Amino acid sequence: MDDEALLTIGAFAARARLSAKALRLYDRLGLLAPAHVDEVSGYRYYRAGQAERARLVALLRQLDMPLARIAEVIGAADGDEAAERLTAYWADVETRIAAQRTLTEYLRARLSGRNSEMYATFEVETVEVPAQVVITEKRHVLADELPAWIGASLGRLEEAARAACGGVAGSPFVVYHSEVTQESDGPVESCVPVVDEAAARAWVAGLGRGREVAVVVEPARRLAFTRISKAQVAHPQILSAFEAVEAWMKREGLEYDGPCREIYFADWAAAGPEDPVCDVAFPVR
Repeated sequence: MDDEALLTIGAFAARARLSAKALRLYDRLGLLAPAHVDEVSGYRYYRAGQAERARLVALLRQLDMPLARIAEVIGAADGDEAAERLTAYWADVETRIAAQRTLTEYLRARLSGRNSEMYATFEVETVEVPAQVVITEKRHVLADELPAWIGASLGRLEEAARAACGGVAGSPFVVYHSEVTQESDGPVESCVPVVDEAAARAWVAGLGRGREVAVVVEPARRLAFTRISKAQVAHPQILSAFEAVEAWMKREGLEYDGPCREIYFADWAAAGPEDPVCDVAFPVR
C-alpha cells in the first residue's frame, strides 16, 4: 500500500467536506468505494482524487435525489450522459412540484370553505345505462402507478374485445372499489363492454389462472355524472369533479348504488387539454 498516496477516512472526510458517516453510507451503497480497505483493521483509505466524486454525490443529495438515481448519474458513461440523467431527474421533480402546487390550491379552497365555488364549475346530470357485458381487469395500484396502469389495462382489454369477444360495445370505464392514494391501493377495475358474452367467457377461460381478468354482467344503472376535460382528469382536479357529483347527489336526495367510476368516451391520444374526454360518475338510486 502506498501510504503517501492515501488518506484515512477522517482526513479524506475533511478534504471532501463530508462526514465519515456519510462516506461509510456511500461505500455501502456503492456510490464511493474506498481506494483501499485494510484487511486486518477494516480501516478505509481514500485517494485525494476521489474528493471530486465525493463532493458531486453530496451536491446531488442537496437536490433530494434518491441514492439510486445518484448512482445512475455518477455511473454514466460520460459527462453528457450524466447531464442528461440529471436533466431527466429534475424534469420529474418539476412535474411533481407542479402537481403538488395544484394540490395545494385545491386544499386551500377546501380549508377556507370555498368548496361550493369549485363545485359550481361542474354541471351534473343523470343518465340511464342499460345492462351490458364487460370484460374486466382488476389490480391493487397506488396513485403514482394509476395513470399508466389504466392506459395499459384498457388497451389490453380493448384489443381482446376486438380480437376475441365480438368487438367493443361501449365506452370503456374504470371502477374504484376503494380509494387510491399513495397509501391506499384500491383495488381498481378496468372494464370494456363487449358484444359477445359467450365468446368473452371462452376468452377468459383460455387465459388460465394467474390473471385477474373476468367477465361481468353489469346491471342496468342510473348514473349521476359530470363531464370533464383531459386537463381535469389529472389529480387533484378530478377530485373536485367527484366531490361536485357527491354534493349534487346529496342536494337531490340520491343514494349511492355502487362504486364510483370514470367513463372514457373519447380518443385520449388525439384529445387536447380542453377537450371533453371523461365522465366522472356514481351509480345512484
